[in-house]
Amino acid sequence: MINRVVLVGRMTKDPVLRKTASGASVVSFTVACDRRIKTEGQPTADFINTVAWNRTADIVAQYTHKGSLVGVEGRIQTRSYDDQSGKRVYVTEVVADSVQFLEPKGSANANVSTNAYVPQNSYEPSYEPVADTTPSYSSDFASSDTLDIASDDLPF
Repeated sequence: MINRVVLVGRMTKDPVLRKTASGASVVSFTVACDRRIKTEGQPTADFINTVAWNRTADIVAQYTHKGSLVGVEGRIQTRSYDDQSGKRVYVTEVVADSVQFLEPKGSANANVSTNAYVPQNSYEPSYEPVADTTPSYSSDFASSDTLDIASDDLPF
């Protein structure tokens, strides 16, 4: 069985950081992802609830805000709890294993990844912000606005 999710979208509001009774950090945020196919009478975007834990949560809360373009990799989880009136409430959300910041700090519409938090493994995550430099591959596309791709080059 595979339970893997990859999302790219903008945060709909500032992330909310909380601490558990044991001191673990947990951050919750919503990612708006545009739908590729627009259907009349249907929403044009999906708003996906996401949570991140521990060091990932601290980094997301520190470096992102409403409107931040993020890439999220994780898994879907459904949980339930009883609300104040005793009614059972079910919640489906993405539990983020890693979150990448897909635009430079202070930029609103850039497409260059300059900061990323990707844990090396599930036990000891690390965070190393990348210097504000443009990746070397970006100059390959700077010469023209269009790409000449033949249909034979496509994998589908």
